[in-house]
Amino acid sequence: MTTPVETAHPLWYKDSVFYEVAVRGFYDANGDGSGDFRGLTEKLDYIKWLGVDCLWLLPFYQSPLRDGGYDISDYYSILPEFGTLEDFSHFLEAAHDRGIKVIADLVVNHTSDQHPWFQESRSSPDSPKRDWYVWSDTPDRYNDARIIFVDTEHSNWTWDDRAGAYFWHRFFSHQPDLNFDNPEMQQAMLDVVRFWLDQGLDGFRLDAVPYLFEREGTDCENLPETHDFLKQLRKQVDRDYEDRVLLAEANQWPSEVVQYFGDGDECHMAFHFPLMPRMFMAIRREERYPIVEIMGQTPDIPENCQWGIFLRNHDELTLEMVTDVDRDYMYFEYAKDPRMKLNIGIRRRLGPMLDNGRRQMELMTSLLLSLPGSPILYYGDEIGMGDNIFLGDRDGVRTPMQWNGDRNGGFSKAEFAELYLPPLLDSVYGYQSINVEAQMKVASSLLHWTRRIMLVRKRHPVFGSGSFSALSPANPKVFAYLRKNSAETMMCVANLSRFSQYVELDLREHEGAIPVELFGETRFPRIGELPYLLTMGPHGFYWFHLTREDSS
Repeated sequence: MTTPVETAHPLWYKDSVFYEVAVRGFYDANGDGSGDFRGLTEKLDYIKWLGVDCLWLLPFYQSPLRDGGYDISDYYSILPEFGTLEDFSHFLEAAHDRGIKVIADLVVNHTSDQHPWFQESRSSPDSPKRDWYVWSDTPDRYNDARIIFVDTEHSNWTWDDRAGAYFWHRFFSHQPDLNFDNPEMQQAMLDVVRFWLDQGLDGFRLDAVPYLFEREGTDCENLPETHDFLKQLRKQVDRDYEDRVLLAEANQWPSEVVQYFGDGDECHMAFHFPLMPRMFMAIRREERYPIVEIMGQTPDIPENCQWGIFLRNHDELTLEMVTDVDRDYMYFEYAKDPRMKLNIGIRRRLGPMLDNGRRQMELMTSLLLSLPGSPILYYGDEIGMGDNIFLGDRDGVRTPMQWNGDRNGGFSKAEFAELYLPPLLDSVYGYQSINVEAQMKVASSLLHWTRRIMLVRKRHPVFGSGSFSALSPANPKVFAYLRKNSAETMMCVANLSRFSQYVELDLREHEGAIPVELFGETRFPRIGELPYLLTMGPHGFYWFHLTREDSS
């Protein structure tokens, strides 16, 4: 057991930069072709150097790996390829020694069909665990619930010969949903939470939380019973542990996601899914309105809560929360090859989506780090890693981390055929072209730039907890907004166009203030009564601290 990182305040997650890591894909210490906890431990100094405050680990539990570990067959044991519980504890202690917190994915909605709970549930109608899953004699129940994986599933019900009944699943048919109407099952899940928090984890990303309960006549999403359970979970965590965080994965509209904060007594954090595709839409349309409109639809949240925002992650870029017209536009712009599509989304990494454009990647990262919420960086995006659309499912964005130009990109000493996935070998994104070691040697590399902008953000807590207000310049290609708290005011200005632009900003309420550009600490002309004029290069951006003469 390890002691969590001591924090100066319980709202540490509001100022943190998160870094999402697939243990399997980061570094292989024992040479078996799969990343492991010993390897991740060896790379903690790199993660600390980068400026990461908290690691988010993809599932590392025992699993048949039919869905990248999101099909859990034992909540209490670690996948042997990743190491042992002792390896995990050593990793956690080493992370905490470096001031890095660690949260992990916890799949609460469903298990693998190989889980002993399900095997016992299907064994007999009289099984004590029969009611731990959702069974039915007919597939005609809950007909208003949508099918999420439209590429592979044709129904939310699957017939089981041994059970002689249908079981309910919102995702793959090998992932039966747990029955949260059963108090014993609920307690079993609470026991799992307690077990890993006792090991020293700093919290969880709660996978697929909108789908915990089923009710006829509803779409079986965001039901009141779900929020009742989350309040119960939060109460247990707050009562028995300090400074832990629960992050909700709820791919819904902001007005619905905000319910997962409750009154500050449910999840501490929730992803802002609809923002992400609109950021990509804005940079390709070269106008700010997609971002401004979704921010305008985002309700206020409790003071102790925080959004989680991201550009890319381990899943496809979801397009569920856009109109049909916008979805077609996104497919046209970012998924010209049909292999780039998956379900209702696009399975690509940040670099390839932006055509390896350095200016675009920097601009998008600047938005990620300055918009309201805690930013979540996906492993490899700091060096501009690519993807492999020829791999199945989501594996194309889960390839090995590229450490150097040596064998297997420095990820593993195993034979190439033994690797869990092949590293990228193409001429643009292959590990001989893009890797950590090479970028470490060049001060102007994307890696060093990413580290610098993260350090700048860290010096100004206003980016994590300040208010947000968008400005309305006449030039639609420029997105300008203010971030404020009681101590400081920041003005961020982004040129979403591939061409140079000028913008006039109405800053009369800040008359007399001097904009100081944060990266070079350059003082710009004082703000007066007239509109403030800025000129910007293609995909350029500014972060200004609005200060007064008497402040340093």
